[in-house]
Amino acid sequence: MAQFSYTVQNERGEMSSGVLEAVDENEAVAALQGRGFFILALAIEKGGSGIAKKLSGGGKVGTWQLIFFAEQLATLLNGGVPLVRALSLLAEYTGSKALHLALTQVAKDVSAGSALFKALEAHPKIFTDLWISLIQAGEMGGQLPKILNQIAVYLASQAELKTKVLNAMMLPAVLIGMSGIVITVFITVVVPKFTEIFKEFHMELPLLTKMVIAVSEFIVHDWMFIVIAAITGWLGWSAYAVTEAGQVAKWRMILEMPVFGAFFTNIFVERLLSTLSTLIESGVSILNALAVLEGLFAKNIIFHRMLKNVKEDVASGKSISGAFRRGGVLPPLVIEMMFMGEESGKLPEMLKTLALFFQRRITQFILRFTTLVEPLAVVSIGVLVAIVVLAIYLPIFKLATMSSH
Repeated sequence: MAQFSYTVQNERGEMSSGVLEAVDENEAVAALQGRGFFILALAIEKGGSGIAKKLSGGGKVGTWQLIFFAEQLATLLNGGVPLVRALSLLAEYTGSKALHLALTQVAKDVSAGSALFKALEAHPKIFTDLWISLIQAGEMGGQLPKILNQIAVYLASQAELKTKVLNAMMLPAVLIGMSGIVITVFITVVVPKFTEIFKEFHMELPLLTKMVIAVSEFIVHDWMFIVIAAITGWLGWSAYAVTEAGQVAKWRMILEMPVFGAFFTNIFVERLLSTLSTLIESGVSILNALAVLEGLFAKNIIFHRMLKNVKEDVASGKSISGAFRRGGVLPPLVIEMMFMGEESGKLPEMLKTLALFFQRRITQFILRFTTLVEPLAVVSIGVLVAIVVLAIYLPIFKLATMSSH
């Protein structure tokens, strides 16, 4: 006989926990269900191989799991299922152990009388300030299912955009990695063998060959110096990057770099606009929405500082567009559109239109980038390989000419 700890719910929605003895999990499940209980969690006391583990799987909570949770909770609530019952069902059948444990506790808290947003607030690693603010607005406005669907749409949009960006960066990363391997093999293996041959003939080598041999010898004989210099440089940069000045320098470099700077800026602007439009449209106050955004951009010091100043300006009575204009980070087009949205009383719609505009710009950049990067990378690799090969064969051609004479 093994001991199983359980958490169950009766027909009245009351929850209880305890321990029972059973031969196996099936017998434990049958015993609890025979008493009319709805099983929220069941696990063997030693070994942890219970039903809860099978249903939850473990690991961190992914974005798509949260999207599925929001959609399913909205569907259940629209179908008339009580909130505690809906949370318990989703806790039982979720594919994430962390989400299972969190939802089980949330269901307990809500059953005890807590508001949903307060119950979610106890799990900040899973449910961000964005979730809390939107759920609070939905509960207060009596539109929780609608807000949950808006959360799902927002998270799905951000996840799809992130996937597009990562996929766009994958190809150049692979090509650069492959080219690095090819050039390294040529420089460290092929070139040294030919260098020994050239030394035997005591011949004057072309300038290009001398340069390639010098690079090869430096890498082959002084690789430890290169490694130490790289590690020292990385540690130095890492130490500097954690300071406030280092954070500012890092993010300015990212946002102002040639070609990609505008692309990354568009990504951050789109995220700001889509998040702000979702929050305001859901009934979250401007100040609370700006506070959520401030936390959302906590790692980006440029946007974080700007949002902090905007929040202070709006709290002191300034308009949103005026506060963002004073921030000096967002493009002038965004500021003007915000101003028109405020004047017409359609700020959320204007923000959503702007977010779609920047989504299109990001998508267009990705399409152009992926179209151009492959041929450019192939040509670049070809040129580098050709230089190394030419440096090797120029002396060989010279030797052939000398022998023919």
